[in-house]
Amino acid sequence: MQDPPPPSLLRRAGRETIAYRRVDGKEPGVMFLGGFMSDMTGTKAQALEAHCRRTDRAFVRFDYAGHGASEGAFSDGTIGAWRDDALAVLDHVARGPQVLVGSSMGGWLMLLAALARPERVAGLVGVAAAPDFTEDLIWSTLEGDARQTLVETGAIVLPCDYGEDPYPVTLRLIEEGRDHLLLRAPIALDCPIRLLQGMRDEDVPWRTALTIAERVLSADVAVELIKDGDHRLSRERDLARLCAAVDAVAGACPGSSNPGERA
Repeated sequence: MQDPPPPSLLRRAGRETIAYRRVDGKEPGVMFLGGFMSDMTGTKAQALEAHCRRTDRAFVRFDYAGHGASEGAFSDGTIGAWRDDALAVLDHVARGPQVLVGSSMGGWLMLLAALARPERVAGLVGVAAAPDFTEDLIWSTLEGDARQTLVETGAIVLPCDYGEDPYPVTLRLIEEGRDHLLLRAPIALDCPIRLLQGMRDEDVPWRTALTIAERVLSADVAVELIKDGDHRLSRERDLARLCAAVDAVAGACPGSSNPGERA
């Protein structure tokens, strides 16, 4: 089987180069935002691209700085910096209105991106969306010794539950993340939002999806709880749910068009 071509590169003055892949098609397009230490070669990203190709819908996937094929060190990353990466792709790579699809940390970043560019967002689809995870799922759960080590040394290494390499958590990630917390107040978004959440997710409590639904101001919000679903939601039936949710949100966009109708 022939290897895929290398990803395209978004070069930015004074910032890391971002790797991405784009498929042209009808609007609204779909833009996938991956999770913490994930990259654009993941199962959900590739399944969504294949689905968008079948349905002739535009699609973009990319790697944040310090992830996958993009430049930078993972340990230098922050929520604000990764949000800016997503905004750069939204501004300079994606075309027209977009359905943002955020997985885990990507669910936090899609909300932040939608708040920053509401005019570009046709809707949101979250998969185990994890807003505020640095505070609520890392900092608040650290034992005393680990928290002290993080404060004193600036970084700790935490085990990964999926048999992969441990990942570093920096004090800067935690502290900077506090500038972007969303679940403490109403979230001023009024676009269609669909949230898929496994009830056997050991990383993100399933009630987080209900909290997001409560906090966003949009009236068009639906939460689908998958009783036997885990954090990744990458089984065939989970991927089918994801594609159906994307189709539903994209189909509701009043500005949908064929590729030739784009400005």
